[in-house]
Amino acid sequence: MRVTKKAEERRNEILDAADELFGQKGFDGTTTNDILEKVGIARGTLYYHFKSKEEIMNALIERHTVLLLGAAKEIAADKNIPVNERIIRVVMALNISGGNDKEIMEHIHKPQNALMHQKVQKVIINEVPPILTEIIREGIEQGLFSTPYPYECMEMVVVYTNTVFDEELVTITNEERASRIQAFAFNVERLLGVESGSLTYMMKMFDSGNRSSNE
Repeated sequence: MRVTKKAEERRNEILDAADELFGQKGFDGTTTNDILEKVGIARGTLYYHFKSKEEIMNALIERHTVLLLGAAKEIAADKNIPVNERIIRVVMALNISGGNDKEIMEHIHKPQNALMHQKVQKVIINEVPPILTEIIREGIEQGLFSTPYPYECMEMVVVYTNTVFDEELVTITNEERASRIQAFAFNVERLLGVESGSLTYMMKMFDSGNRSSNE
């Protein structure tokens, strides 16, 4: 007996299968036949939902972005986590690395996918500052931070970290990276009006997070 499923359910099955296959065999090493066999559907069914393998990857990127932003928002709303730690956790939650995510990021960074990379950047630059701003406002209320421009400060932080620490955009040595991170912490302290040296721990956590994602 033929099994019919709702469009959304079938679409998610295809995405789940492709996500797993891309992680195992790579995007280029996975064929549409591989996806068809894993899901157990006809080619026409696949093409009803997605016109190509690239379209499947686009949908996966969108799904991963939504999940990452959801995780960041959940952390930002957790009042049990200290303000300073919450900022770092939000930043780390947005750090896509390892597993199937690695294949997604490699695909985004291919020259032919520049538009896709731009779309992801746009989501991050527009969606992340508001999440961090709420934490900063809470820190201002607690007397931890002092700035009349919480949103603009976080926008600067997100744009900087999302470009200078993107290896596809800026080529720097480990020494230069360490210097950039020190300068980053130094300037964020001034943006937020906190005592010099108080965000040193942030610098160390950010550095360790970057090194672990590059290993």
